[in-house]
Amino acid sequence: MDLFLLSGGRIKVTPIFTRNTNVTFSKTTLTEPLNFPLQCPPDKNITIQTCPANYPEESNPKDDLVTCPDYFKWIHKDLEPWRETGITRETLDRASDKAHFRLIIKGGRVYVHQYMKSFQTRDVFTIWGIVQLLRMYPGQVPDLELLFLCHDFPEIWRRDYRPRPGVNVTLPPPLFHYCGHSGAFDIVFPDWSFWGWPEINIKEWNQLSEAINVGIKKVKWEEREPYAYWKGNPGVAKLRRQLMKCRDPMLRLYRQDWRREGRHGYRTSNLENQCTHRYKIYVEGRAWSVSEKYILACDSMTLLVKPFYFDFYTRSLVPMEHYWPIRPREQCHDIIFAVNWGNNNTQKAKTIGRNGSRYVLKNLQMKYVYDYMLYLLQSYGKLMRMNVEVPEGAKEVCPETMACPINGGKVRQSMEDSLVMSPSVKGACEMPPPFEEDELKKFLEKKENVEKEVVKWTNEYWEEQRKKQ
Repeated sequence: MDLFLLSGGRIKVTPIFTRNTNVTFSKTTLTEPLNFPLQCPPDKNITIQTCPANYPEESNPKDDLVTCPDYFKWIHKDLEPWRETGITRETLDRASDKAHFRLIIKGGRVYVHQYMKSFQTRDVFTIWGIVQLLRMYPGQVPDLELLFLCHDFPEIWRRDYRPRPGVNVTLPPPLFHYCGHSGAFDIVFPDWSFWGWPEINIKEWNQLSEAINVGIKKVKWEEREPYAYWKGNPGVAKLRRQLMKCRDPMLRLYRQDWRREGRHGYRTSNLENQCTHRYKIYVEGRAWSVSEKYILACDSMTLLVKPFYFDFYTRSLVPMEHYWPIRPREQCHDIIFAVNWGNNNTQKAKTIGRNGSRYVLKNLQMKYVYDYMLYLLQSYGKLMRMNVEVPEGAKEVCPETMACPINGGKVRQSMEDSLVMSPSVKGACEMPPPFEEDELKKFLEKKENVEKEVVKWTNEYWEEQRKKQ
């Protein structure tokens, strides 16, 4: 029996040769949306779950004439190291000892060779998300092999691939990961929480973003608490522990105890109910934090402690347009000033909060998340300079092999909630062109200049406070 480990439990997977091919589906393309729910066997004693063969192999969606959000431009940048040489098997396999799993797409089918188990269900929902992509856009993802890392920190550091005297420098291996760093080559990919984080009762992003959008309308911005709010686990990062030491009436800081929350049914941790303050603080955890999208979505002015790591969508955020920048080493002083500034410039603060919320709720709809994944994998697939093979030990995965063996519970619920029921009737958005070198330089300089201006305001404010003492 082939098994896929799941946070202490097990998910049965389908060996390649057991896939159900008794049911056939016409290869004509789809023009009308047809729903394809999970096809789980009624008999729970069935030992091998098969992948149905009746899902469309391709579709014929209508062109989407909308241009993709600007953050799609970073796809070109992330794949730049392999643009000229392509990706050979030798190059790819040099990252195999760092990956949690190898994922193969061949002929529209997904196969996984797992090397090690991730924390909680990160790997499960990452794989689940890719499986949903192929249901969203059947026949549009090319044959490819990729390696995926599910830890917090990037692994492929630029310093290890710089030319050095007497050392033959090799091409960095491509490794997919949830976050990037200016000093790393890791390829940034949407994290597992877009399809749910059942261990801490976080719903899949489509449902949760809609709930937050309703939640932000419950309390008008002017009537919200005029303070900066943060709730999280300070134990995972020094920056968070330093933040908790900031004793000032302008801040409302709360320690999140997930074990206690679990015992009490997560009554006080619903994210859609945490949009009651004018200002919300984002500070990284061990590396990036999945909380950034939830905080930005709240319609509060986000006080963003300058991150060291980035998510796939965050590099196009602009300070003072989508958030207020906070220096890591001056968190307390910077936050206090930001709150005072906001309470004296309420319309401007409200606009920054509204822009950040719109950026996330509009530009990070699940349709765009799938479009980003599609373009990233299509571009990555074009770089393959190798025969895509399903290695020994790899198992085919599909919604049925992943969800059907799970009898109830939050994991099964998250899978059902995030299941793509039919191919999209709308094609992917139009991919924007790559950054021109001068364009990117100006964009980064603009962000830096805005941050310097905010530092100037902050220093002037505190100088005035010292004079009053």
